[in-house]
Amino acid sequence: MNTRPVIAVIGATGAQGGGLAEAILSDPLHRFALRALTRKPDSPAARSLAARGAEVMYCDLDAPDSIAAAFTDAHGVFAITSFWEHFSPERELAQAWNIAGAARRAEVRHIIWSTLEDTRLQVPLHDARMPTLLGRYKVPHLDAKGESDRFFRDLPTTLLRTSFFWDNLIHFGMGPQRDASGGLAFLLPMGDRKLPGIAAADIGACAFGLLREGAAHIGRTVGIAGEHLNGEEMAAALARALREPVRHLDMPTEAYARLDFPGAADLANMFRYKHDFSASFRAMRPVGESRRLHPGLLDFSGWLRLHAQRIPLQAAA
Repeated sequence: MNTRPVIAVIGATGAQGGGLAEAILSDPLHRFALRALTRKPDSPAARSLAARGAEVMYCDLDAPDSIAAAFTDAHGVFAITSFWEHFSPERELAQAWNIAGAARRAEVRHIIWSTLEDTRLQVPLHDARMPTLLGRYKVPHLDAKGESDRFFRDLPTTLLRTSFFWDNLIHFGMGPQRDASGGLAFLLPMGDRKLPGIAAADIGACAFGLLREGAAHIGRTVGIAGEHLNGEEMAAALARALREPVRHLDMPTEAYARLDFPGAADLANMFRYKHDFSASFRAMRPVGESRRLHPGLLDFSGWLRLHAQRIPLQAAA
């Protein structure tokens, strides 16, 4: 009979949740039992977790009953929502509400809520430096998570503020592109300001550190990053890894918002926010504390050593 505390991990087959699932399963002290939550329990990734000893359960964040079943008898929960699956901040708010309600009813003892800042606390809707989007947001994919923090205030929660995923260079089309001359250019519209970044899998590994240390982190807001770099520094690291020159390309965020891909206006406002509030945004994400939680934390060059060859070098449109 398993007597280890059960950690229910939302999105256990994804990037963030997958990092926590791996940390739990690889822990030599076997401190926790993994309950891997997914909408696709028959997927190859879910079956692989089951083969390694995880309890795999169906969970749909739009279906409160499925969340309630998934949280039953869980000691801890790793909670995450995915704006980019549906581009709806209202749906993300509803999902966070469902998670918090289920955790409250299940009397979960430690929740790690993967979140971000509500930018409207610094840039009100009437502030013209960023256009208002969808009627009531400045950066929808940040604001919905930040607004959802209030659902967890009366629960034993650690708010985990994440950073830019370097994996976006692989999966989100944000890697270097070839220009008309065939050279590589890396677009980061933040001037010389530094962007906190992290390997997506390291988010889950840092969450494991928070769960391992337990009650000391309940009620805290903890920010994490693997390294803070500006566009020139990221381009130089990319050039070393790809073994060809990469130049940093900057542009006004107003121009970035007009680029032809879904979410361009949202990301333009995000980059503007991270530029204008660089000092406070970076101060919330100290690399030293992140590495203490996860000694194997990767910096950008370390991430590139593992993943540079997976970055699609796209031709400019």
